[in-house]
Amino acid sequence: MPVQYANSDEQINACADAIVALRPMLKKDEVLAQVKAMQDTDGYMLVYITDESDPSRAAAIAGFRRLHKLLGGPHFYIDDLSTLPEFQGKGYAKQLLDHIRELAVKQGLHSVRLSSGHGNSHAHRLYLNYGFYISAHNFMLPLQEGRI
Repeated sequence: MPVQYANSDEQINACADAIVALRPMLKKDEVLAQVKAMQDTDGYMLVYITDESDPSRAAAIAGFRRLHKLLGGPHFYIDDLSTLPEFQGKGYAKQLLDHIRELAVKQGLHSVRLSSGHGNSHAHRLYLNYGFYISAHNFMLPLQEGRI
């Protein structure tokens, strides 16, 4: 199945299950407003793939932004990459990574970067096999209780 961009309300809503699977702190009915806000303010791009068994919802999603930092120069940062459990092992995450990588190359960017939860070994294996390497540890200082 081809990679599609989620820009309309209907397309974003089709991605909600895969987003909530990755970000369970979100409620499904909050996804549309959150994604639209990130698209408007941060240049967030949401891409997805459907499976032929259920073309009305995303089997896998990737959300990413173009950033320019002193460390790394211009690059894509993948905020979200999620495949619904019933569609894992079909290569959808790799297909989304391929799309983002090809787009980054076309735009002359220096790299594609992402962060991953320290205990997510399944995802780490995917990233390492894809060619990513561990370049840093990420740290967070929570400022509101219950927020990550």
